[in-house]
Amino acid sequence: MSSESSKKRKPKVIRTDGATPEGKRGKGDGDQDLRYYSEECEVDLRDPIKDYELYRETCQELQRLMAEIQELKSRGIKDNAVEIDERRVQSCVHFMTLKKLNRLAHIRLKKGRDQTHEAKQKVDAYHLQLQNLLYEVMHLQKEITKCLEFKLAEKYKECLTSKEKILKEIEVKKEYLSSLQPRLNSIMQASLPVQEYLFMPFDQAHKQYETARHLPPPLYVLFVQASAYGQACDKKLVVAIEGNVEEAKALYKPPEDSQDDESDSDAEEEQTTKRRRPTLGVQLDDKRKEMLKRHPLSVTVDLKCKDENVLHLTFYYLMNLNVMTVKAKVATAVEMTTAISAGDLLSPDSILNCLYPGDHGRKTPNPANQFQFDKVGILTLSDYVTELGHPYVWVQKLGGLHFPKDQPQHTVTADNTLSASHMELTVKLLRSRLQSRLALHKQFASLEHGVVPVSSECQHLFPTKVVSRLVKWAAIPYEDYAKLPYTKDVIEAGLAEDTHLYYMALIERGTAKLQAAVVLNPGYSTLPPIFSLCLNWKGERTGSNDDNIRAMESEVNVNYKELWGPKPGHQLLTNQLQRLCMVLDVYLETEPHDTSVEGPKEFPQEKMCLRLVRGPLRLKPFKFNYPQGFFSHR
Repeated sequence: MSSESSKKRKPKVIRTDGATPEGKRGKGDGDQDLRYYSEECEVDLRDPIKDYELYRETCQELQRLMAEIQELKSRGIKDNAVEIDERRVQSCVHFMTLKKLNRLAHIRLKKGRDQTHEAKQKVDAYHLQLQNLLYEVMHLQKEITKCLEFKLAEKYKECLTSKEKILKEIEVKKEYLSSLQPRLNSIMQASLPVQEYLFMPFDQAHKQYETARHLPPPLYVLFVQASAYGQACDKKLVVAIEGNVEEAKALYKPPEDSQDDESDSDAEEEQTTKRRRPTLGVQLDDKRKEMLKRHPLSVTVDLKCKDENVLHLTFYYLMNLNVMTVKAKVATAVEMTTAISAGDLLSPDSILNCLYPGDHGRKTPNPANQFQFDKVGILTLSDYVTELGHPYVWVQKLGGLHFPKDQPQHTVTADNTLSASHMELTVKLLRSRLQSRLALHKQFASLEHGVVPVSSECQHLFPTKVVSRLVKWAAIPYEDYAKLPYTKDVIEAGLAEDTHLYYMALIERGTAKLQAAVVLNPGYSTLPPIFSLCLNWKGERTGSNDDNIRAMESEVNVNYKELWGPKPGHQLLTNQLQRLCMVLDVYLETEPHDTSVEGPKEFPQEKMCLRLVRGPLRLKPFKFNYPQGFFSHR
């Protein structure tokens, strides 16, 4: 059979029972017979189950034909083109069958939906009739109840008599209550010595709560939640209210309308004409002062530690900015030893920095304030934090204030739930910050005298004899730290910010001098200090040109968890410094002797090492093994 004859062959059309010709026009004896049929009518005559069986058979045939075409094509014989065309034609016919079945399925779906909609309308109509009937029943029941509860004249008179009797009883009780207040006052006054003796200042607490009525909402929320937390969970937390109560009362008084006499108004006009109009600069200064005005009342929170050291916090509310600020002050139980390098540890401007990560307290957390600042020429709130206090985000949350950045709100109200959810964790972080800073202050006093304090609990971390000694410990500014060539990697990694504290340690042994630039995160000791090392001995050696210097940095920066010591880990810094002295001994003692130099070796080997070097990097054994007392590689 040739390809031309196969192309002229007409494809077979699948006819089903009950089907009528589709859109067919025929010519017979010169007359045109126009006939149509509707698929919607055909759907009613066809069986869906048979259509489904037809669909399955058609799909199976298509799969078979496609497989045969694939097999014929894979053979690559030219004579197979005719057979391939035949199967393509058969496949097209099957595709037409599938299209028809698809149309019939959609028509059935539409008819089903229409029938469902009609049934739903009928149900809705019946439901509406039912509701109307129920409403009529309810109305009739109410009318019946009214008829059954109708009041007679005698019942009305009885109620009036009972009412007069109750009113008389109320008057008697009012007189009793009015006479009770003076008696209570006298009892409270007489009980003051007992309250002082039992440490139960009920009268003072009552006065505080009377004053709290005049607090702004954020300070009131802070006062209530902090007082509740102190009474329930922390007896060493003391909350009080300070400030001028009369000024606070005056803020909520409506302005009084004053009618001046003509003589007074004339005198005032003469005075105003004589006055000079204030300059633009003076007007802006007045507007700035008004913009940054604080509420007359403030809330103080004293956090006491076991050693009687106190962190004194004073919370303020900026009325026009709708934000809270805080000032901090540390009061120690005993006089602290003076340490020059510890100057910023207890500074009010830095002691609360980054209590939560990233919370520097330099910018206002309220996005609306920036538009207010633009009007009065304020660039940033950081220029005024020394006077006003720091607007930390955690301070806003303690006051129940939340300023979403993605959805700005016109008015932000104080929320008690928000304050309560952050109170416990914040108090713990504040007390931990105070304890860690006091511990560092004590340690810095020893470090400045060249003594690295190591507690008895941490003695097992180091060998008995450590020759290298700390000779210098000093604080340095961020700018000097950034200029050091061996601190570049730390700065690029984002581990050194201007809110951190920076120090320089110098460790010596003989002619070798090890410089250690230290970054102290405000979250110490939860976040460890980071050391960058530079050894000056027979040249300058850093982590960039000496793999063992990099390994020494890893000993204190990576393996710091071994040096935490007893909780809460306040000895981490001193243990890191002591480990630096230890690994410097190992570094120098394991260096090969220079045969070109006459005389004994400068640093004789005193540490017991299993292997002096290992691997292509020639790394030294810096790990100390207790209680065996030898050094090994990690």
